[in-house]
Amino acid sequence: MESGELYRVGSSLRIDSSSIRRNSIVDDVFQRSSRHEDDEEALKWAALEKLPTYNRIRKGLLSGVGGETKEIDIESLSLQEKKVLLERLLKIADEDNENFLLKLKNRIDRVGLDIPKIEVRFEHLNVDAEAYVGSRALPTIFNYSVNMFEEFLNYLHILPSRKKPLSILHDVSGIIKPCRMTLLLGPPGSGKTTLLLALAGKLGSDVKFSGRVTYNGHKMNEFVPQRTAAYISQYDLHIGEMTVRETLAFSARCQGVGTGYEMLAELSRREKETNIKPDPDIDIYMKAAALEGQEASVVTDYILKILGLEICADTLVGDEMFRGISGGQKKRVTTGEMLVGPARALFMDEISTGLDSSTTFQILNSLRQSIHILNGTALISLLQPAPETYELFDDIILLSDGQIVYQGPRENVLEFFESMGFKCPERKGVADFLQEVTSWKDQEQYWARKDEPYRFIPVKEFAEAFQSFHVGLKLGDELANPFDKTKSHPASLTTKKYGVSKKELLKACISRELLLMKRNYFVYIFKMTQLTILGFIAMTLFLRIKMHRDSVIDGGIYIGALFFTLMMIMFNGYSELALTILKLPVFYKQRDLLFYPSWAYSLPTWILKIPYTFFEVAVWVFMTYYVIGFDPNVGRLFKQYLLLLGVNQMASGLFRFIGAVGRDMIVANTFGSFSLLAILVMGGFVVSREDVKKWWKWGYWISPMMYGQNAIAVNEFLGNSWSHVPPNSTEPLGVTVLKSRGIFPKAYWYWLGVGALVGYMFLFNVLFTLALSYLNPFGKPQPVVSEESLNEKWANRTGEFIKLSSREKSSVCQTSSTDAEEGNEMRSMSSGISPASTETINGNQNRKRGMVLPFQPLSITFDEIRYSVDMPQELKAQGVPEDQLELLKGVSGSFRPGVLTALMGVSGAGKTTLMDVLAGRKTCGYIDGCITISGYPKKQETFARISGYCEQNDIHSPHVTVYEALLYSAWLRLPLEVKSATREMFVEEVMELVELTSLREALVGLPSVNGLSTEQRKRLTIAVELVANPSIIFMDEPTSGLDARAAAIVMRTVRNTVDTGRTVVCTIHQPSIDIFDAFDELLLLKQGGEEIYVGPLGRHSCHLIKYFEGIQGVGKINDGYNPATWMLEVTSRAQETVLGVNFTDVYKSSELYRRNKALINELNTPAPGSSDLYFPTRYSQSFFTQCMACLWKQHYSYWRNPPYTAVRLLFTTFTALMFGTIFWDLGSRRSKQQDLFNAMGSMYAAVLFLGIQNASSVQPVVAIERTVFYRERAAGMYSALPYAFGQVMIEVPYIFLQTLIYGVIVYSMIGFEWTVAKFFWHLFFMYMTLLYFTCYGMMTVAVTPNHNIAAIIATAFYAIWNLFSGFIVPRPRIPIWWRWYYWVCPVSWTLYGLVASQFGDVEEKLDSGETVEEFLRSYFGFRHDFIGVVAVVVVGFTVLFGFIFAFSIRAFNFQKR
Repeated sequence: MESGELYRVGSSLRIDSSSIRRNSIVDDVFQRSSRHEDDEEALKWAALEKLPTYNRIRKGLLSGVGGETKEIDIESLSLQEKKVLLERLLKIADEDNENFLLKLKNRIDRVGLDIPKIEVRFEHLNVDAEAYVGSRALPTIFNYSVNMFEEFLNYLHILPSRKKPLSILHDVSGIIKPCRMTLLLGPPGSGKTTLLLALAGKLGSDVKFSGRVTYNGHKMNEFVPQRTAAYISQYDLHIGEMTVRETLAFSARCQGVGTGYEMLAELSRREKETNIKPDPDIDIYMKAAALEGQEASVVTDYILKILGLEICADTLVGDEMFRGISGGQKKRVTTGEMLVGPARALFMDEISTGLDSSTTFQILNSLRQSIHILNGTALISLLQPAPETYELFDDIILLSDGQIVYQGPRENVLEFFESMGFKCPERKGVADFLQEVTSWKDQEQYWARKDEPYRFIPVKEFAEAFQSFHVGLKLGDELANPFDKTKSHPASLTTKKYGVSKKELLKACISRELLLMKRNYFVYIFKMTQLTILGFIAMTLFLRIKMHRDSVIDGGIYIGALFFTLMMIMFNGYSELALTILKLPVFYKQRDLLFYPSWAYSLPTWILKIPYTFFEVAVWVFMTYYVIGFDPNVGRLFKQYLLLLGVNQMASGLFRFIGAVGRDMIVANTFGSFSLLAILVMGGFVVSREDVKKWWKWGYWISPMMYGQNAIAVNEFLGNSWSHVPPNSTEPLGVTVLKSRGIFPKAYWYWLGVGALVGYMFLFNVLFTLALSYLNPFGKPQPVVSEESLNEKWANRTGEFIKLSSREKSSVCQTSSTDAEEGNEMRSMSSGISPASTETINGNQNRKRGMVLPFQPLSITFDEIRYSVDMPQELKAQGVPEDQLELLKGVSGSFRPGVLTALMGVSGAGKTTLMDVLAGRKTCGYIDGCITISGYPKKQETFARISGYCEQNDIHSPHVTVYEALLYSAWLRLPLEVKSATREMFVEEVMELVELTSLREALVGLPSVNGLSTEQRKRLTIAVELVANPSIIFMDEPTSGLDARAAAIVMRTVRNTVDTGRTVVCTIHQPSIDIFDAFDELLLLKQGGEEIYVGPLGRHSCHLIKYFEGIQGVGKINDGYNPATWMLEVTSRAQETVLGVNFTDVYKSSELYRRNKALINELNTPAPGSSDLYFPTRYSQSFFTQCMACLWKQHYSYWRNPPYTAVRLLFTTFTALMFGTIFWDLGSRRSKQQDLFNAMGSMYAAVLFLGIQNASSVQPVVAIERTVFYRERAAGMYSALPYAFGQVMIEVPYIFLQTLIYGVIVYSMIGFEWTVAKFFWHLFFMYMTLLYFTCYGMMTVAVTPNHNIAAIIATAFYAIWNLFSGFIVPRPRIPIWWRWYYWVCPVSWTLYGLVASQFGDVEEKLDSGETVEEFLRSYFGFRHDFIGVVAVVVVGFTVLFGFIFAFSIRAFNFQKR
């Protein structure tokens, strides 16, 4: 039945619906069903058609499970209905996606609508940056200071810049066409990311950019590129507390639907005119996808399905604090986040890192269908595309050293290189060939014109030759004709800044903020608990029965209680700082993608936390007010409550603002402490108003704390309890107390204070929004560029080699030699071998290398290894009865010297588990079975000395250079008898072997932040183990996350290592053909930890292929297919079920298994004349050497970490100057009690602030070093004590310098007494205090899993130390039940020492008639003759904290394996 007819039938049926009913009763029941349902559907559709467009687009017909059709409201589709709909449209994502997209396209084509297209052109793009080169680029304290000074002079145009220019992209032009998938290839550092950023309009302001980029002929300023194109970054930034579905749904909600709605309205109108009935499911999908403002769009579910994220859709993304989804899944979330939006041009940067090749293939295949069918535009850069993935692309752009070597159809790329004389070998992926053929290290092996001598062809020549190649000529002609703007679809380019209305964006941000508050409830509960405990301490400390109202001194205690209340309420907002900074990276990403304006983000963060503030302040006020004995008047109680609300809101706003301005934890903490210090010192309690110097008066008037302090004091002291007039006085006691402290005794000051605080609250929140809008995240630290790498780039680009100075003799000018005679496909680059090894090699026929230090070749055999862990709670909850979960089930095998073994299996087969068990790295679980080393049972203590373990995540100290890292490892791991000259020679040799010579001066840096690239880091990890001269080396995924060329370099390193006669085992995930060919043997595990193949691979894996093809039902391998991929496919679980075999049983009954068992038995008997391994000591170096080595490394780490060391010294200098000017000459005045309070106030503020600053800034430093410590301790480099010794001792000189700066400035400016003894005591107490605070910071990290938790725990104690310091409440006034804590509190001892040494022996009279000495003894309980004891105790605290740090580092291991 034609659709037109259907409509006519529908309308006639509509007229006489009763007749149907009559007929249907008469009709045969069995015949009616299908026809009747069609009719009914037609009826419903006709009814829909009559609705006005607005309503029609919001209604659809959904056929349910039972086949009945119901009319639904599209805006309120339930999750279940969406699921049913998508199930029908896409049953299996890989197979049905194409049909689904074709149905969408057909519907649009039928009514003659065009789908918008975008063509992106770029012409003559040049991008340049500047960087320091060589040792000037190392971030030492010296360079840091000099660079800052130089940049200031450059800014004033006094000095020319010393930075060297670096060309990133050099005159590139091209076209990215719609409906075609374009692959961007190039070795690391060739400028791929820069090109993608330039095309997406996202280049930073720190680079120089020239040339033009146009979309459909329109320049970038004529539309909004962020909304038209989507740039997908290679870095995964997500909020860890949101699930995958929530992350994508939020993104979809912010990006809106683009022009989908207008298009759908037009489509619907044309269909109505031409009487076409669309497929109801497609209709619902299109309508649901085009309606904006939905919390969860159907597009989100579609993208989740296509990206294979359905299984983890409701799992939290996770971050370094808690486990979430895997790295590969995070990568897919980053991709999905942009795909759910309406952007038509996609620029994707390395989206396959961490994904296995089959997943990458599926995702790219879905993308390809979408691009081809729906006219999309895509430029995708990939690291290591497998051959089948490479085949999906239509066009290739090959970029090398900032120049385009080839751009055009995939089919012609090999033809171009063959015209240049280079041929791709048969067993080589084309993509891998393309990345290597332009590099001077790898080019020669592909030279095909054997009759002509080879010469290196630089990038420049390739680029010029491409211009005259037929593809290049055609491209040139196309670029010469500008794009015809009239052909551009009006909807293709977006001109609106945001995807949806401002109201919708605000709603989206509010719902996300609520969700995050719900997920972060722990923080709020913790803050609440902390406040309650501190409230309890305050209540019992200032207990009303101990609080009298008889004199001004009693009033002082009350003021202390009020000041403490203010401080508590204010500091409780400090956690806002950390929370703000943690979320900033994600905010910047979403702000730059124009998800929402800054105010839509800042408003919810402020407004939604106000109710919590009400609750928080209420807990404090209603707990403490009456118990402390403040004025018993309910009005004053609520006035205090209102005021503290203002203080809390003001403080939260301030900390958020500081976080947004600081943008980095260390900087923000420093500025945060500084501003707090200013606000606090100027608040009128630490220094009274009369004593504020005239040049700081403005500070007093703008300090928000001052308004709070005045208002809360006026509220209390003008109350009834304080209105009695004491003897010999004319005014009420309350007024006297206020005047003695310099507070205005007027009642209107309360409302003035409240008003000021509300004003500040608005001011800080507005400033927070402005900071979010206009500040950008800190750029990544400039990578260190060595002279060599600059020259190498230059040589690659132009073919001109530059001779280097003798010290930097690198491999630039030397040719490479092949060692093909070993039948080894991997090419070994022997670049300039050091003289010591030359004779060895010449004398050795097999050309084995690295024989400067002898080692004993050892084999390792293992028989029936079983490993199990306690059954996880989740599985027990699902009703699994067993107590243990077995991860390895009876694995046997042997690894022999000079044989490279691959350990393979699907994810979760237990590869890393087996390796950890063999290497003795497991920290929990149960191990069974027998492991022997060359026939003798394995002992872990001796085994650590002869084995090396290269971990998958490359953990190294960030602030040392490559050479230092290797020297350090060799120093601690080579035996005592090796002399230092030999050791250095050996390190040089290992650097040659691993090709790190050109990077010897490069800084290691933090992974994916700065320093070495992933592949260089991998090679460093291998080198660090090699310098220990091990006999057995385990490597966990040495090639993951590397491009083909880098993987080849790493595998060449591994092969070179094996050829020296060592035993090497690698787990490997997705090897390419040539990497797989480098292995000699294979141990293959299947899911569940059972072995299914253990044996030799043979040339081109012939033995492996023969074994599996011999099993009944297994298909033959295709020509040129990767054996590693094939083997994993044919042994998958699904295949086992299809074939009805168990591969484990097949292996156990094979000849191969019997041969292996025989080999194990043979290797299990020690060779005649051999002896078991024996070392007299556990570590290779003495305790003293371990200490020295650790100190040596820490010295370099600190010297090159200016954000920590230099910032701390700067902070100290500024604080000292600030204190000096605020307390100018107060030390010499001793006429009033207030003078002594002021002097003590200066000491109190300095001790607390500098101390807390030291403790909090050392925490992240220790946390990073601790992960390195875990690796180095497991490798048997040193015990825990030398490490702790190095970490604590390195602080000693830095803190001494800090004390000296502070002591001299403050002592002289405040005008304390200049006697040698007093100055010495002042310095001594300050030094020891800063030292124990720093050790306390280290200690908190050592007892907690990470530095965020450490910070929270440390903060809890600062508040209590502050209360018991003896300044807020002097010791004699502390109730007897809390006095013990005064003696336990380190800060109180410091203040005792500082005050008693300065004033304890002063005989001058005060205005009250007693001497200074007597006043100190009666009010504070300080005695001058007790200083010696105080000094001993303060030193004791330092030693105690240092000792706990050392003990905890030794006892607690937070790294679970």
